Amino acid sequence: MTVAAGTTIGSITIIHRSPFDAAYSLLTGRDCSIVRLDEGKSYCRPVEPPPEPPRFCTRSLGVVDCWLDPAKLPVPQREVADGPRVLTPEQEAYRTRRWP
Repeated sequence: MTVAAGTTIGSITIIHRSPFDAAYSLLTGRDCSIVRLDEGKSYCRPVEPPPEPPRFCTRSLGVVDCWLDPAKLPVPQREVADGPRVLTPEQEAYRTRRWP
């Protein structure tokens, strides 16, 4: 009995889940832990929704204006930010990965 208790305490301390949590997470592919319940959260981490599309921001006189739909602009404008507007395939794969 003490070996099982020591294993459970050690695994919760190190990987933040009990051996049962680790087995359940491995079988379901979800991140589940009794520690989440102790924090007042659900047993398994919910599936993350895809990120919202970034706003389309343009320069104006002294300010930056942001638009939800750049297609509604009367004249094509240059965007303030040059970053990507969607996740790369690697980022999307990481976001939707299974546990572990």
